Amino acid sequence: MIIDVWADVVCPWCFIGKRRLEKALSTFEHKDKVTVRHRAFQLDPHAKEVLPTQELLAKKYNASPEQVVQMQANVCVVADGEGLCYELSETLSGNTMDAHRLLLWAATIGKQDELLEALFTSYFEKSRPIFSHSDLVAIALTIGIDADVADDLLRSDRFTEEVIADRNLASQLGANGVPFFVMDMRYGISGAQPLEAFEQTLAQAWEDYQAQLQ
Repeated sequence: MIIDVWADVVCPWCFIGKRRLEKALSTFEHKDKVTVRHRAFQLDPHAKEVLPTQELLAKKYNASPEQVVQMQANVCVVADGEGLCYELSETLSGNTMDAHRLLLWAATIGKQDELLEALFTSYFEKSRPIFSHSDLVAIALTIGIDADVADDLLRSDRFTEEVIADRNLASQLGANGVPFFVMDMRYGISGAQPLEAFEQTLAQAWEDYQAQLQ
């Protein structure tokens, strides 16, 4: 059974959702027969510059600096409940196309989940930028990906069409935000829902999956 997960690497709820899905799978009897696949979703595909996230949020929500700080603090509390230690005050925001291209390529060498984890950790827990080629190559290197191979990929335009196709597929499935989880292209979960929602949907999807095999 395949679980497709649409996420953006700068979405704090996506890392939280990843943890909740992992918790649901950790107690799932048939977890060894489940494949989790990252799908690209750019929250701001037209971003042309790297800006402080707090500045971007203030403009997007017409909020004061104090309101933005409180918004981020609220997310940090939720993240803490999932064992994550967010440091959001110094994060930057920018175009995530290259990060997604690298992630889709990483799937071809069996390193996608490991790279996604490294990107999330670097960005949300260490406030490191993930937008330039050098940023991404440095993170790829930490999980054993050859720096020259990663750099060659990023200097090309490979996987650009796949990133766009993932976003289009999400739209066709009715998603206009992330995280978005789809189990066997039949059952969807929108947002970082509570653990129980993942457990229940996982059980239902598995039941239907088994019925199709009979």
